[in-house]
Amino acid sequence: MSPEDKAMLAVDFCGMDFATPLVLLSGCVGFGEEYTRVAGYSNRDVGAVCLKGTTLEPRLGNAPHRIYETPMGMLNAIGLQNPGTAYVLREILPKLDFEETRFIANISGSTVEDYIEVARLFDDSPIDAIEINISCPNVKAGGVAFGNDPEMSARVVESVRAVTNKPIITKLSPNQTDIAANARRCIEAGTDAFAVINTLMGMAIDIESRSPILGNNQGGLSGPAIKPIALLKTHQVYQVCRAHSIPIIGQGGISTAEDAIEFIIAGASAVGVGTALFYDPLVCQSINRGIVDYLKRHGLSEVSQLTGSLTLNTAKPGCGC
Repeated sequence: MSPEDKAMLAVDFCGMDFATPLVLLSGCVGFGEEYTRVAGYSNRDVGAVCLKGTTLEPRLGNAPHRIYETPMGMLNAIGLQNPGTAYVLREILPKLDFEETRFIANISGSTVEDYIEVARLFDDSPIDAIEINISCPNVKAGGVAFGNDPEMSARVVESVRAVTNKPIITKLSPNQTDIAANARRCIEAGTDAFAVINTLMGMAIDIESRSPILGNNQGGLSGPAIKPIALLKTHQVYQVCRAHSIPIIGQGGISTAEDAIEFIIAGASAVGVGTALFYDPLVCQSINRGIVDYLKRHGLSEVSQLTGSLTLNTAKPGCGC
């Protein structure tokens, strides 16, 4: 890709320079080094990498099975397995190449105090930003319980804001009544950006044993199956964010350049890639090329010109149901 093409992909996200609008999603690339072992892969192909969800203390995660492939998607119930914040700071961050891309910590907790302490520790680190995971459907305490209550969401954001000057990205749950109302409260509490959306709750059943396939009974559904929902939620949150210049990472089923462009048109400034990496670790290269081709065909000089360019159809009487 030529320097001119690369310049078309560059994005300013909360003051961070992203080489491309692509962000590798938390939980899909471990702690940022796993995919670097794949021939042809480079972190330079993406704007940022969200590290695996991290809690204050180590977690073993849920009982197996923890992954199950579904039509056009994947269920996961990992349960935030991770080695704990101290280990990540001491052993993992020093091995990351911050010249390649931006690295974003993904933090989670069972209490507000957990979020505060993890954020405080990451604030004193080279990490570029902090993503608050208040929407994980695979843990029994905290997680989605925070994300589905606008007041609790705002409380977590406000508490984290008080202990860090790094950009805060709040990861919103689709499993709530009014995602726009939650976004408004989080903006008031001090978030700098949003990631929209986290996984949808789902289940798979073994008909022979008549029991759930996942050890956690339920899990988070990701992949192309959730894309239409994710697109709508992204646009709904954008309606709240645009007046405040709050950027969004749109995510949910992106596997092609066309998918990524849809999310950007709907209001995203950057787009997350996750499940697609499991079957094509080099998918970001083709997405980048496709975005550049689209921009050239439409006479655009940079990807940010697409953000929020959606023109809604005019409703006609009698068409709704």
